[in-house]
Amino acid sequence: MGRAFEFRKARKMKRWSAMSKAFTRIGKDIVMAVKEGGPDPDTNSKLRAVIQNAKAVNMPKDNIERAIKRASDKNLGDYKEVLFEGYAPHGIAILVETATDNNTRTVANIRSYFNKCDGSLGTSGSTVFMFDHTCNFKINGEGLDIEELELELIDHGVEEIFEDTDEDADGNEQTSVLIYAPFESFGAIQSYLEENSIEILSSGFERIPQVTKELSPEQAADVEKLLEKIEEDDDVQNVYHTMKETE
Repeated sequence: MGRAFEFRKARKMKRWSAMSKAFTRIGKDIVMAVKEGGPDPDTNSKLRAVIQNAKAVNMPKDNIERAIKRASDKNLGDYKEVLFEGYAPHGIAILVETATDNNTRTVANIRSYFNKCDGSLGTSGSTVFMFDHTCNFKINGEGLDIEELELELIDHGVEEIFEDTDEDADGNEQTSVLIYAPFESFGAIQSYLEENSIEILSSGFERIPQVTKELSPEQAADVEKLLEKIEEDDDVQNVYHTMKETE
């Protein structure tokens, strides 16, 4: 298996965000999607993808509809996506994706977390090159020939396809198929899956570290302290790092 498979396995072992944080994150994604392409998911592929993600984490339908209606209000401020780069203790590179309506506040908060935990907030370009920007799709694999699908999708940039197992809300195991490709392949893959009536359960973007660094338990605890502080911030959408995850 490739790096995407290993990355996925590590992320599942270490779930950073509670479900309430997932709802907040998706709520912002809805606002940004509606502001960019309008409130109709039939004509707004980005909004369509966000709604799929909302359903995947059991976000109530009323919450989704309310967020779309709120986002359509011209008086509502927009969220801006801002990427922060820096280093945790022990040379661990960090990328922080945020969605903020007040960049001054977000910058001050992120900088304070790095400073308090003996890290350093870097300049643009200081760590982003250490991560591959990828897109991913989780699909219903029932009745699909994965090898055949992979051959079909190679021309669309797909790099890895593999089965994945998750637990549903009742604790039952559910098997799906995960697809990973470069960031810029998202639209082509989404179109292919929809045109071929392949059910998309969720989709998104991730930054996979090209190389990870193994730390001692004591060193890892130093890094975890910073990661947890960053994750708790309401403006933070995702955090990525180059520390090797331990099972």
